[in-house]
Amino acid sequence: MHNPLISTSPITHFLSAQDVSALIKRMGLQRCLQGMAAAITRDFLRWEAFDKSARVASHCKNGVIELMPTADAQTFSFKYVNGHPQNTSRGLPTVMAFGVLADMATGRPLLISELTLTTAIRTAATSVIAAKALARPDSQVMALIGNGAQSEFQALAFHHLMGIEEVRLFDTDSQATAKLMRNLQSNPHAKNLRVKACLSTGEAVLGADIVTTITADKANARIITPDMVEPGVHINAVGGDCPGKTEIHPDVLRMASVFVEYEPQTRIEGDLQQMPADFAVTELWRVLAGKTTGRNHQRQITLFDSVGFALEDFSALSYLYETALAQQQVQHLDLIPYLDDPKDLYQLIRHSPLAVTAANVAAMPAANRYCTDLSPA
Repeated sequence: MHNPLISTSPITHFLSAQDVSALIKRMGLQRCLQGMAAAITRDFLRWEAFDKSARVASHCKNGVIELMPTADAQTFSFKYVNGHPQNTSRGLPTVMAFGVLADMATGRPLLISELTLTTAIRTAATSVIAAKALARPDSQVMALIGNGAQSEFQALAFHHLMGIEEVRLFDTDSQATAKLMRNLQSNPHAKNLRVKACLSTGEAVLGADIVTTITADKANARIITPDMVEPGVHINAVGGDCPGKTEIHPDVLRMASVFVEYEPQTRIEGDLQQMPADFAVTELWRVLAGKTTGRNHQRQITLFDSVGFALEDFSALSYLYETALAQQQVQHLDLIPYLDDPKDLYQLIRHSPLAVTAANVAAMPAANRYCTDLSPA
């Protein structure tokens, strides 16, 4: 990313959840998904330009908190994100996130932005990028297993960017499916998308060209089993994103050609965690860059083990920043102090310029003495 505001100014820009929501409404979700997918693809094609590492995670019984850093020569980014499936019973989202862009040359924070809404959009965009590279090009029907907070974005991304005509829905929580049905059926930009609620995973995946799993439970689940998998299907396994959390039976992985974002991270966190260390996988960027093939024939089973990688958040933050600046829709945040003398940080807490002497300090009430500057008069 080219930093548009490299200067000595300490101003950090800020995008709240409301700012990002307004930006997307102004642009339209379809245009935003297209822009996000283009930004992610652009950066995947620069894969070797980035510092890469698996994210740092702190786990507890109910969830996980993660930090996801990456950088190229110009820009550093990180995302803070959690995953707590029980949060919805407390009135909180399962996933909450924010992110930072900073200038590598100076370390100056350029942007702090919400990433809760943005993560849903970047995840959906990444799913489509993978499916375009790996699924059959004539795919029209998708099964969507897991109908929670990110499901609308997955359904609309596949409809708008890949031409999916029918989405079959299943969730163990029927209210989540009803919510997704309402949101899709009331969307005027998805009036040509057929939406069908199913009674089981098996019913939803039967005859589907693409299967997307995006469930929240922190458990070693086996939602997709070998008997459900038909020749030629492409599977986007999105929900297995931390140790001890899976969605796909290991025999399904053995049946498929498996693709990942960043192999060292996926082996720890994805459905790939069930497989031996020498189980063969291909990083998606290699397919996008033409270094290897994705789908070789119509009956091939392909699987994208998507855990979410820091590079996608770098792309998302860069895209938001460039778009918000172009539309002049960013707030200023006084995060970094402005200093007349950058070597004099103490000036921020120095007392008023009035002379302060030991004599008038002694005359002050004792409670006030400890916050007074004793600089010479």
